[in-house]
Amino acid sequence: MNKLILIALVSAGLAAAVPQVMAQTAGAEGGGPQARHSAQRQHHEQRAFRSPTDRVEARLAYLKTALKITDAQQPQWNAYAETRRKQAQEATQRMQARKSQMAERKKGVQPTAIQRMERSQSRLAAASTRLNETLAATKPLYAALSPDQQKIADEVLAPRGRGGFHRRGGHGHGRA
Repeated sequence: MNKLILIALVSAGLAAAVPQVMAQTAGAEGGGPQARHSAQRQHHEQRAFRSPTDRVEARLAYLKTALKITDAQQPQWNAYAETRRKQAQEATQRMQARKSQMAERKKGVQPTAIQRMERSQSRLAAASTRLNETLAATKPLYAALSPDQQKIADEVLAPRGRGGFHRRGGHGHGRA
């Protein structure tokens, strides 16, 4: 099973790397910064998973296959999957709010130090709530898994990385 996980991770890495290499090549051949910006924009538009919902659905499909969820485990799986889908919808809303904030900054409206600290506090509280929700949905699923499935779950459900379950750059796979 580790071989299956390794193959999936290598495939995902290659899928992510190929468009970047193509964009860099186009930038080098095309010359200036405008060509590089155009290649980056094209790469951004062609990403396989444009939204958190797309990423979560792909991740859930992978996890269900990797864990070999049985019919008896389906209720626990469904609860876990619905929690992750709800969180993906919330992530989409957070992205839209962040775009609005960035648009305000472009207009010259800068948040105060207090507003920045309050936003940070809010983000951290929301991240804690999401982790609590995920843990509450994962515990019954994990308990329903066989020992072999639990070994796989230990590797794929909560990736190890730099201190965060959803931290950008903390791990290259799975924000689901």
